[in-house]
Amino acid sequence: MAGKFKKGARCSSACSTKEHRTFGECMRAKDLQLNPNLSNTGATKAWDGELQAYRDARSQGIQPSGTTMAKIREAEEISQRTGQAYKGA
Repeated sequence: MAGKFKKGARCSSACSTKEHRTFGECMRAKDLQLNPNLSNTGATKAWDGELQAYRDARSQGIQPSGTTMAKIREAEEISQRTGQAYKGA
């Protein structure tokens, strides 16, 4: 089916060569490196950081009331003040 179309007729508007038979061929020729989560990388890093902080607290025997950074820090502060690992509410 690709042979029925004239080269360049299906290229993207930004194509500099206009020599591709299909739109897909044109996109592959651009060798785009796309990450489907680019708009969410900050949230993912924050999420991973919170989970790592939770794991660290658990490895010290602390049981935070949740996995958010505020709850983890609160549990760590209580543990520091009391001298015992906080066991959650």
